[in-house]
Amino acid sequence: MKKKKTNLEWRRLDNSAKIFPISAGKKYSTVFRLSAILKEEIDEKILKEAVNKSLEKYKSFKVRMKQGFFWNYLEYNSKEPVIEKERDYPCKYIDPKTSNNYLFKVTYFEKKINIDIFHSLTDGNNGATFFKEIIYNYIELAHPEEFAQELRTSRKVDFSIEDSYIKNYDKKSKNNSSTKKAYELHGRKIKFGRISAIHEFINLEQLKQLCKEKNVTITQYLTAVLIYSIYMENYKKNKGKKPIKICIPINLKKYFPSNTISNFFSYMTLVIEKEKLEKESFDEILEFVKKDFEKKLTQEEIQKTMSANVKLGINPFIKLIPLVLKKPIVRLSYLEIRKYTTTTFSNIGRMGIIGKYKNYIDGFLMLIAPEPVEKIKCSACSFENEIVFTFTSILDNSDIEKRFYEFFKEKGVQIKIESNGVLDVISTETK
Repeated sequence: MKKKKTNLEWRRLDNSAKIFPISAGKKYSTVFRLSAILKEEIDEKILKEAVNKSLEKYKSFKVRMKQGFFWNYLEYNSKEPVIEKERDYPCKYIDPKTSNNYLFKVTYFEKKINIDIFHSLTDGNNGATFFKEIIYNYIELAHPEEFAQELRTSRKVDFSIEDSYIKNYDKKSKNNSSTKKAYELHGRKIKFGRISAIHEFINLEQLKQLCKEKNVTITQYLTAVLIYSIYMENYKKNKGKKPIKICIPINLKKYFPSNTISNFFSYMTLVIEKEKLEKESFDEILEFVKKDFEKKLTQEEIQKTMSANVKLGINPFIKLIPLVLKKPIVRLSYLEIRKYTTTTFSNIGRMGIIGKYKNYIDGFLMLIAPEPVEKIKCSACSFENEIVFTFTSILDNSDIEKRFYEFFKEKGVQIKIESNGVLDVISTETK
């Protein structure tokens, strides 16, 4: 008699995660990357031990994707995770054949450790929690004498694998999202399969001072600079007419009770029309961004967006369509939905690290996979007194990235720019 599976061996995908495996592929990888730059060369053997030790605590990551009749689901993966030297571009589609069926991939290069995560597994904030556990374990194993006490004990964690969307959504909420299609970035694309990654390292204290002067948040200020850069270097040159629409992911744990390690995020969309853009004033763009954030970043508005997405996922008609028939429908719908966003900007905020572990870390990076429609995607994270704004792109020029850099340089903010070499960029630092 076949043994019945228990909840410890398999679980359903959360409401957000259901769509990703159906729509994902080499063009739409739906993968994000987190990187840690340490102060010493990475030892592969120690890294493997650190990843396996982390999986003992975060068992919800030790899974593989399986196809059900109606939806995909996750089940326990008994194989070893693949740990190897970085050889490819970031945020690429994670092929189950090359990852031992894991939904994440850990790579390293010189002093850097990367983790690429398929969005069906978790979101950026929860992914950062798991990644930091790997970094802690690596540092402890690499320096056993200094971390003898830590090796004998275990950091306490408190998380569940519940679907917090179902727990918190409101059946009566109605979504009022914009129905206008967005301006799509123009330009030649680089060779298929390549991804440009450009990191802009910004002095955090100086950025905070700029924000204080304008009475705005860091995310609001960076969003305004991004819109301004897109307008000056792409929209204006190509005589754009449609609105620039920026998708901002939201960590729902800040608004609803949840300790899930699965996806629990939503988004807000800023829509700035051509008439406002043509005034060519950064201050007016910033004021618009501030007001739109205040209007949309409320419990009520966030509830509307989240609930609308949940309703789609639990729709009885969609639910009862076999997976084999869902795939072409979802893929076509996904392609259409992408046309309502110019780009995405995700700021996961401060990468908080426990005291003495900081001595072994130089910084962190976050990257999001660009797509055929959203040709540039943007992300940010901060560590100590530095925030890194990252552009991942498939466009064959770095005009927007350079304008973003020049904006802060003209403001007297300390900023340096680095790339993975796919595109030429300015490689100097303000004094």
